[in-house]
Amino acid sequence: MNSRGRLALSSLTVACVAFAACVPSVRVDTGTAEDTIAPIDLGGDGQDSGDCTVIDIAVSPEKLTLMTELATEYNDSPAATMPDGSCGFARVYRKSSGAGAALMAQGWPDPDNNGAQPTIWSPSASAWGPIVNHNAGREIIGEGRAFMNTPLVIAMPKPMAEALRYPAEEIGFADIVELANDPEGWAKYGHPEWGRFKLGKTNPNFSTSGLNFTIAEYYAATGTKSGLSIEDLDRPEVEALVAGVESAVVHYGDTTLTFLKNWHRADARGSGLTYVSAVAVEEKSIIDYNLGRPTGTETGDEIRVPKIPLVAIYPEEGTLMSDNPLFIPNADWVSAEERAVAEAFQSFVLTPDNQARVLRDGFRPGVIGVPLATPIVAANGVNPDKPDVGEFVLPAQAVLVEILNRWEQNRKTARVLLVMDISGSMEDDAGNGESKLELAKRAAMQSLDEFKDDDEVGLWVFSTNLGPGEDQNFLELLPVQRIGGQKEALRNRIQDLFPTNGTPLYDVTSAAHSAMLETFDESRINAVVLLTDGLNDDGQASDDEDQRDAMLTALRKSSEGASANDVRVFTIRYGQGADDETLVKIAEASGGARYDASNPQTIEQVFINVISNF
Repeated sequence: MNSRGRLALSSLTVACVAFAACVPSVRVDTGTAEDTIAPIDLGGDGQDSGDCTVIDIAVSPEKLTLMTELATEYNDSPAATMPDGSCGFARVYRKSSGAGAALMAQGWPDPDNNGAQPTIWSPSASAWGPIVNHNAGREIIGEGRAFMNTPLVIAMPKPMAEALRYPAEEIGFADIVELANDPEGWAKYGHPEWGRFKLGKTNPNFSTSGLNFTIAEYYAATGTKSGLSIEDLDRPEVEALVAGVESAVVHYGDTTLTFLKNWHRADARGSGLTYVSAVAVEEKSIIDYNLGRPTGTETGDEIRVPKIPLVAIYPEEGTLMSDNPLFIPNADWVSAEERAVAEAFQSFVLTPDNQARVLRDGFRPGVIGVPLATPIVAANGVNPDKPDVGEFVLPAQAVLVEILNRWEQNRKTARVLLVMDISGSMEDDAGNGESKLELAKRAAMQSLDEFKDDDEVGLWVFSTNLGPGEDQNFLELLPVQRIGGQKEALRNRIQDLFPTNGTPLYDVTSAAHSAMLETFDESRINAVVLLTDGLNDDGQASDDEDQRDAMLTALRKSSEGASANDVRVFTIRYGQGADDETLVKIAEASGGARYDASNPQTIEQVFINVISNF
C-alpha cells in the first residue's frame, strides 16, 4: 500500500492525535491553500457577538455564501434567543470536506491556522463521518441533519449523450467500461472526430464527488443498493468493473472545478467535445455550468453560457446523494450551551423558507415538503424526476475504509515528469530562515510517497548555463521510469539541488511537454508538474512574447482534436515573483491546472494537492 492509503502517522496524514486509542488511518486531504483560515464575524451591520454564546461553523466551499447569509440572518432573528433568555451567535468559515475530515479526526489542532474548532461541521456528504470515526478511533461524528441534497451524476456534452441515445436508453457504469475499452471510441457512434472516450474523476481522498463515485462503482458492480460487504469487494466481476472504470480516467484531481473550468474554456474555443467525454460531478455543478458559471461564483461579465451544454446522466444502477449534513461533534470543545445554540441554528436553516433558498442555489432541499422547481429543470440539463431507481445506502464504516484503501491500488497509474526551477531567485528567504528552494525540495521529496510503486516519475531541473554549452537551459537528472525502483535516487537528486542562474520558463515547458508526448503511454495518466518562482529569463535577445505565444499554441494544438494525446501541465506558482499569468495560460492550454503557492509556506500542501491528480 502506498502512502495515500498506508497506515502511518505523518504531518500529512490523519493521525490519532489527542486520543488515547490509536487505529490505522485512511489518507484524506489535509486542506487547500484556498481554504479560509480565520472565521468571519457575522451579524447585522457587522456587530460583534456581545455576550452571546458563539458557535463556529466550518462548511464545504459550495455552500459558504448561502450559509454565511443564513448565519447573518440567524444572529438577528428570534431564533437566536435561547429558552433561558441567553442568545446565540453563529459565524461561518470555509473548510473543504477532506480537510475537515482530517482535522476532525485529529481533534482539530492549531485553531489559529486551521480555523476555530467547529461547533457545527458541514462537509458535502455524510460519507466523511465514518472516515473521521475510523481515523479518530472513536465516534466523534454521530448522526447529522441533512441541510441540502444534490445527486452524483455523470456530466456529458449534450451531443455525446444524444449519440448514446440518452435519455431514451439508460446509461450506467457498465456502459462507461464498454466505451472506455472500445478501440473505436466515439467512431463506433458515428463521431470519429471526438476521439476516444475520456472520463474525468476526482480523487476520493480529497473530493466528495470522487468519494461517492468510487462507492457507486462497487454498488453498480454488485447489482445491489445496500449492504455492500468486504466479501463483495473481493468478487472478480466487481474488481473487473471497478478497474475498467478507473482505466478510462484522464486524470484525477482535488476538485471538479478543474474539469469544469477547462471544459468551459475548451467550449469557447470550439474544442469542448475533445477535452473530456464525461466527468463525475454533482447535479448542482451542471446547473451552474449551463448557466455560464462553471465554478458557481462568476458574476457580471464573467458569466458566459456555453455553446454546448452539459447533460446530467443519472446512472441506471443508482447513485448517492451529497446531503451536506450538519454535524455537531461529540468533542470536548463543544459545551452544553454551544450544543443548544447549534441545535437552534440547525432548526433555523431547515425551515421551509430557508430551504426554498437552498433550491434557488441549485440544490435539492434537505427536508420533505419543499417541491422542486427552477433551477432544477430540464432546460438546465437536469431531470427533477431522477434518480428514480433508488439511492445507494452508505456502506458500513469498515467497508467504506476498505473501498478507499483499494482505490489506491486500483486507480490508474501515472507517468509524471517533475520539472523544478533552480534559478538564482530560489535562494531567496522563504520567510522562516530557509530558502525557497529548501522548502520546495522538502515538499517535493515528501510528495514522492504519494505515488504508488507502479507509477513512473522522472526529474528535470531548469536554469540557464547548466551544461558545457552556453545554451543548456535544462537537465534530465533522472528519466521517467517506475518510481518503485528509483524513489531514493529521486530524493537524493532533489536534496542535492542548489540555485544557479536564470529562468528559461518557455524553453523548458516546451521541451518537457514534447518529451512526454514522444513517450506517451495511453494506459497511464501522462503529465508534467512544473514549479517556478520567476519570469522567463533565458539570457537570449529573442522576443519573449512571440516565444510565449508559440509555446502556448503548441500546447493547445497537442491537447485538441480526436487524435490528441493528453499530456497535461500542472503548474505551481511559487512565491510572489512568479509569472502567474503565463502559468495559468500554460495550464489552460494543456488542459491541466495552476496551483498557487505564492506563500512559500504552503508548498507542502500544494504539492500534495497537485499529486492528487495522479
